[in-house]
Amino acid sequence: MKRLSIEEFRESEKLPLTVVLDDVRSLYNVGSVFRSCDAFRVERVCLCGITATPPNAEIHKTALGGEDSVAWTYYKDAAEAVSELQSEGVFVYSVEQVEHSTKLQNLSADTGRRYAVVFGNEVKGVSQRVVDMSDGCLEIPQFGTKHSLNVSVTAGIVVWEFARRLIVK
Repeated sequence: MKRLSIEEFRESEKLPLTVVLDDVRSLYNVGSVFRSCDAFRVERVCLCGITATPPNAEIHKTALGGEDSVAWTYYKDAAEAVSELQSEGVFVYSVEQVEHSTKLQNLSADTGRRYAVVFGNEVKGVSQRVVDMSDGCLEIPQFGTKHSLNVSVTAGIVVWEFARRLIVK
């Protein structure tokens, strides 16, 4: 299958995307996000607030080593991470259901630009302060009786959409 070693992964070209987890409480969700980020060679993950950090057995259980390959940084809160990313010229989207959000299928992503996507707490979502700081908001349209998806599922869908638009030919 021509899988990369961790060292090869670290040296490889990355999807110009950073994933920010804003107070994600489930360690299994954190691990699943790391696994998806490894699959699409995401630049890095920012773990914020109450979000747990590696090394952790519960994170590893779903990450399956993704926490070892994907670069990550811890921030006291997501606002600090967003501020730093924006100072580096990164365009930051919060993934949240808000007025005037961009439907994911209408995402316009430019090659040569770096992006970040913020995913929120399983119950409360992305904090309002971070939503207000963001350059835009993305929303996955949903058609059933529920109005939300699990945060790790949402992350997989959104990261794939960026990969599809920026690197998959």
